[in-house]
Amino acid sequence: MDFSGGKEARAEFVPSELPNSPIGVARGIHPGRVVWVHEPEAANWDGVTGFWWEDENTDQSTVDSMVSLAIRNLTGEAHDAAAWDALFRHFNRTRNVGDLGYQDGQLIAIKINMNQDDGRMSSWGLEKGGLPSPQVICALLDQLVKVAGVRGEMITIYDASRAIGDPIYDKVRNSADPNFHSVRLVVRPDEASDERLAVRPATVNPVYFSSPDVPYNGRAYLPQCVIEADYLINLALLRAHVMAGVTLCGKNHFGSVWFDMEYRHGWHPEPLHDFVKHRYSHFGAYNCLVDLMGHPDLGGKTLLYMIDGLYAAEHQGGPVIRYASFGNDWTSSVLVSQDPVAIDSVGLDIIRNEPGATEGKSTGTENYLHEAALANDPPSGTFYDPDGDGEPLDSLGVHEHWNNSEEKQYSRNLGTGDGIELIVTSAARLENTVAADLDDNGAVNAGDVAVLGESWLAAPEESRWNETCDLTSDGRVDFHDLAQLSHDWRWHCFADER
Repeated sequence: MDFSGGKEARAEFVPSELPNSPIGVARGIHPGRVVWVHEPEAANWDGVTGFWWEDENTDQSTVDSMVSLAIRNLTGEAHDAAAWDALFRHFNRTRNVGDLGYQDGQLIAIKINMNQDDGRMSSWGLEKGGLPSPQVICALLDQLVKVAGVRGEMITIYDASRAIGDPIYDKVRNSADPNFHSVRLVVRPDEASDERLAVRPATVNPVYFSSPDVPYNGRAYLPQCVIEADYLINLALLRAHVMAGVTLCGKNHFGSVWFDMEYRHGWHPEPLHDFVKHRYSHFGAYNCLVDLMGHPDLGGKTLLYMIDGLYAAEHQGGPVIRYASFGNDWTSSVLVSQDPVAIDSVGLDIIRNEPGATEGKSTGTENYLHEAALANDPPSGTFYDPDGDGEPLDSLGVHEHWNNSEEKQYSRNLGTGDGIELIVTSAARLENTVAADLDDNGAVNAGDVAVLGESWLAAPEESRWNETCDLTSDGRVDFHDLAQLSHDWRWHCFADER
């Protein structure tokens, strides 16, 4: 089997707007921040031996470090415990609950994307399909249980429209931590068993889709485990999608809806298909993903958005593939954010730049991001009101495209706007911070700040101006270089903890 993904490669599409032209209102402790951790050592499958999802081919300890590193960089905290406390407190403050961290007994639901799991293991095995990494799921559970202090019985992992196969089930249940054994797994009813609970649709707080053309409006119910949850974590996948263009955090909630349908299974999201088709979509078109992203029991409860990109798939029905844009290697990445529009915008930029991702190549793909970013006044003119309370949604986050696929800089990185801030990092990044050791003393510290300050204040034609202080390689020494030096300083300060 060819895992290059290059057989039906398509060119990158050209966005409708110029690069670094943000729209919407950024969200998060650090507004618009998206952290992208790339560790090639995490995904080391040779494409032949065993399966990608086995521990022999995906290194759990590396994935654990990736998730830890992502959470700390997202919050700006030096320690995992402080990072999770910051996430919970920020979330509760924004919901006017108070300056509160996680409270014992509060429930957390984790939405995973099991679209390729048909319950017969074919996508896990022979087809080598793109499914959630058991290692990423366990790394997240490890953080919640051991760091944030969440008891296992307070956590539910669910997909209301699919099965949760043995690779995930076995990895969670065989953990040495007994807390993992009490984590609930919720699946569609015909895949339920003694250990996998059948989804129960709630009859309260349905989704009222904001277009009258969506069938079964007001009869689109959410799982009881979502209604009961105090917090939700949206753990999506990095992959293109034949129908929607991409399937990231926004579309992940197709598996969170149960339709009261007369003629087929309620768990099937078929009534929504016509409202995400990127080939027929255009700017100014209603998109049902905005209603899902903005519903108070879905986006409104989401503490954290994550994208599992250890092994990206060709599309939602295809195998995992190596990305040419990653040096013909596995994507081996984890992305996190508090902004649902920003993280999907970065995910889209990654996918549209990859010739092996055979979908996601239509400008209609990003229509939902424009609608979500401007949900209070969208291009379509839709009155987005997914809970039916008569109040329109506010902006759900910020959207923009990076400057180019080489530099991957967004407006906050460039200091040109209030859009996305992308932090691309890895443990290996520590090795590259030697450039910030401006006084050549073997460390990045206050002495380097002094050297940078002297260069900053000097005119370029003066002898004191030093090109080595241009850490961002933009032809000048300014606050961008100071920000880069501060980032590298933090890396050195906490190197032992990594």
